[in-house]
Order: sequence, then C-alpha cells, then structure tokens
Amino acid sequence: MDPVVIGALAVYAGALLALAWRSRTRVQLEYLLAGRRLTTAPFVATLVSTWYGGVLGVGEYSYRFGISNWVVFGVPYYLAALVFALWFATRARASAALSIPDQLRASYGPAASRVGAVMVLLLAIPAAYVLMLGDLIGIYLGVPGGWAVVAGTLFVLLYAFAGGFRAVVNTNALQFVLMYLGFIVILPVALHRAGGFAALWSALPATHRSWDGGLGFQAVAVWYFIALQTLVEPTFYQRCYAARSPAVARRGVLISIGFWVLFDFLSTWAGLAARVLMPRLANPVLSYPELGRLVLPPLANALFALGLFATGMATAHSYLFLAASTIGHDVAPELAARTDERRWTMAGLVLTGAAAVALALALGSVVQIWHDVGSIVTSALLLPLVLAHGRARWRYRPGWAAAAIGAAAAVATAWILARAGGRYPLGLEPIFPAFAASGLLWAADRATRAAG
Repeated sequence: MDPVVIGALAVYAGALLALAWRSRTRVQLEYLLAGRRLTTAPFVATLVSTWYGGVLGVGEYSYRFGISNWVVFGVPYYLAALVFALWFATRARASAALSIPDQLRASYGPAASRVGAVMVLLLAIPAAYVLMLGDLIGIYLGVPGGWAVVAGTLFVLLYAFAGGFRAVVNTNALQFVLMYLGFIVILPVALHRAGGFAALWSALPATHRSWDGGLGFQAVAVWYFIALQTLVEPTFYQRCYAARSPAVARRGVLISIGFWVLFDFLSTWAGLAARVLMPRLANPVLSYPELGRLVLPPLANALFALGLFATGMATAHSYLFLAASTIGHDVAPELAARTDERRWTMAGLVLTGAAAVALALALGSVVQIWHDVGSIVTSALLLPLVLAHGRARWRYRPGWAAAAIGAAAAVATAWILARAGGRYPLGLEPIFPAFAASGLLWAADRATRAAG
C-alpha cells in the first residue's frame, strides 16, 4: 500500500465524482444519449477509453505469449472497427433508433427486439471489467479478492448514479488522458532498462517473437471471428446514436482506430519489457503493476497506477450504464413508457452491478469472459443486425429473426457448457457452429419464402 498511490487515487476518485455530479440531468434524451450532440473529440475519447478495459488481461497475455497479443487483440479489432466505420456508423446515426434493440424492432418486430435486448444485456454486464478493477484494488490497496470486486463496483455505481450518458462521456475524457499518460511514462523507462527495442526483442523467448505465441492457428483465428463482435458492439452503436451527425460518427470511429493502434503499441511493448525484466514472475496478471514498481519512482508509479485504474473504470462505467439503459429502454419498453424510464435505468444499475459481481467471482478470468460472452452474443446478433442495415429483401422475416438470434445463442452456450479438459466438441470453437445455426435459419427462411 503505497501512500503516494493512495493519495493519487483519492484525488482521482474525487475528480470522477465531481465530473459525474456536474453532468446530472432529468431530460430523457440527454440522460440516454447526451442529447445526440457529441462532437468528434468527446466521441473519440469515450469510444477509445470504453473499448480498452481489460488492461491487466493484455499485460498477462503479452507476458505469456508475446507479440501475438497484437495479432490476437489488436489487428482483428482494427479491421472490424474499419468495417464498422465505413459501413455501419453513418447508417446507425441516420436511423431514428436509440439502441440496437430499437434497430431490431424497426427491421424485424418486437420479438426479435426483445431477444436482442437480452443479448445486448449479456454483453453489457461488465463482469470482466469489475473483475479487473477488483484485481487492481487488491494489488494497490491490499483489499482481498471478492471484497475488492464489490468495493470497485460500488464506487463505479456511486458516480454512475450521479449522471447519465453525459457523465459517462465527461469521466471518459479524463480517463482517456490518464490511460495514455500512464503508458507514455512507463514504456521509455522500461525500454531503457532493457537496453532498447533491439535488445529487448532479442532477449525474448522464440515463442514470444512468433505471430501465434506458440498457441497454434485455430487459437488465434477464433479471435478474428470474435472480433466481429465490433459490428454488433452496443457501445459503438450507442456512441454513433449520440453523435452530432453521421459524419462525426464515421470520422470518430476512424480516428479511434489510430488511437487503439498507439495504445496497443505502448501496452504490448510494456508487457514484453515486463517479460524480459522479470522473467520469473509468478503471476503474469501482475506484470504491469510489478513493472511500475520495478522501474518507476514513486510519483511516476502513482501516475501509471492511475492509468491502469482509468483504463478499467472507463469501461466498467460505460458498460454498467449501457446495461442499465438496456433494462430501462429495451427489456420492457411498454412498462418503462408507462412509468419513468430514467427510474428503471437507475434500478438497472443496481441489478447489472450485482450481476457483474456475481459473474466475475464465478468465472474468474478476464480473457475467458471475453471469449465466452463474445462467442455467444456475436454469433447471435451478427447476421440479423448486418442484414437490418441492408436491403429489406435480404433480411430475415420477423419470426425467423427472433428464432435465429435465440438458436445461435443456444448453440454457442451449449458448446461452451460441453467444454471438457479445455476442448470443445468436435474440436470446434463455439462461435463456428453458432454462426452455422444462424446461417441455416436464414437459408431456411429464404427457401420457405421462395416456396410460398
């Protein structure tokens, strides 16, 4: 428990609460989407910081598998984000929808919207990010495991209650600055300690310099399919719906890709430096915190710790609010319309916070949560949502769309539950048979339509 880090965290916590309090509003559209007035700079800050929450998982993966971190968690997501920017961003903003379930309702009717809302809610519950936040609290403040997860979640809920989406945007702006500052501080010092880029590279094990980290083709290739989650990612759509114009939405995503490339460069090389400077680290999850303690003086280490906390808290806050607004706006829209949607959203914060803690403690692995939830939701929503943005004649008919979302999710879930000894049935990752189920139902829909 470093008193300098504790002091820095106290100042940071106060700043978050102040920003959230200043963002409070009772106007419904302002609460849900910041009045649909986001300009490019806040759009980029909130999207970049939201889409990079599992920083300890990235450190662990870089430490264990080397440069393949970029191949697995970088390149596929850049490509998917580029497709989203060029094809979906302007279409999303030009629509009247306020959420993905709204989009599904407009294209396929209420049944598909409700099933889609369940998928969005599953994806938005930030179990991975409250788990990582709990890890950080345990590392820096000495709070034991489960209590650290609970404490971190309660603090995020505290400032999430103060304001709606505008609070998300304003706090994300601060967190965006801190996450980059933290890694800009540590990487040059770590590289100097390791002897520079060339010396660090040559000191790595051979597997850490290979594209797959020694894991094999399928273990890497599956992430290129899971990265298609970007095309159905509700935080992307939420920010596009909130943008001032379709042009801001497209430009904001394109600029964000550049910032993700930069952050992946900083964080991956920091993980590689940790592997070289601390080759016998017992727990690779600690690679970033231990690297900071090893190479940085106290004030710089406190800034680096703030960067780690900011990266995780930005994502946890964004997803908690997204999950809560899904409950308030999409899960039971008729009930919310008769009462107070904002009140239902605030109740949703409590429910999703509790669910996030329960899942985090039950599953216990950030990367595994990303893998399993990404496989289920991506396979369920991808084809129906992509087709919803295209010509009507290529879409599912309403009943078939709801069936395809449910069937793909069920197949992926069954495949995950059937995992034994780290292997899936037939040696196939769950996303592949689930995609097949969605595609087969689309083909059956086309066939019955042609026959009729």
